[in-house]
Amino acid sequence: MKIAKYVSYDILRNRFIALYTLFLLIVTFSMFSLDSDPGKATLSLLNIILLVVPLVSIVFTTIHFYNSYEFIELLLAQPVSRKTIYFAEYFSISIALSTAYIIGVAIPMLFLNLSESSLYLIMAGLLLTFVFVALAFGASVATRDKAKAIGIALLFWFYFTLIYDGLILYVIYSFSDYPLDKVTLALVSLNPIDLARIIILLKLDLSALMGYTGAFYKNFFGSSLGVIYSVLFLFVWTLAPLLLAMRKFVRKDI
Repeated sequence: MKIAKYVSYDILRNRFIALYTLFLLIVTFSMFSLDSDPGKATLSLLNIILLVVPLVSIVFTTIHFYNSYEFIELLLAQPVSRKTIYFAEYFSISIALSTAYIIGVAIPMLFLNLSESSLYLIMAGLLLTFVFVALAFGASVATRDKAKAIGIALLFWFYFTLIYDGLILYVIYSFSDYPLDKVTLALVSLNPIDLARIIILLKLDLSALMGYTGAFYKNFFGSSLGVIYSVLFLFVWTLAPLLLAMRKFVRKDI
């Protein structure tokens, strides 16, 4: 707790966190000021959040990890377990970025548009923060080269944000003569950004934008089972890279 408290305090004083919070505040108020329809404003904000939150989380975490390398080495020389140091770093960064998101998006939305879709948007942004911080730790622990780690982190973001959707579209159009509802559900589960996007689109009743699979997603993700399924998978997306990176960190020769 002492390590986490010190690291969190140090991160929250970081100028980048303040700028990130300010950016989210400006974007949130701008979306609701420019559009009188809360649903359209929420959708516009969703598109920005799905790009910005993963990018900021994964890049900031990777840079912070390498900037704190000497501090981590100092802690490793003390009678403190590596797992303690690892999780203290992870939760400190995640909480700091989540605090920025809460101040910049969650609190304004609760005043501007208190609705079910807003609550899901807030939850999705927080879960994506934890997911991509975990992916950033995986990239950082994998190599000692800072530039290479940042490259891997950006590749994660680029893949989940842009490339993966293209692959899904290719599969859908290539096998359009076959029933692909359950297949596309499985494919969507392999991308945390798509999971967050689908839940919110369905809560905004925009399943028609998702093509012929929209009705299936509406029936599944629009139900309580679908929401639980999506949240659980987002937790899996957090735990899997986090635990794999922890195993590497514990065994790594720092």
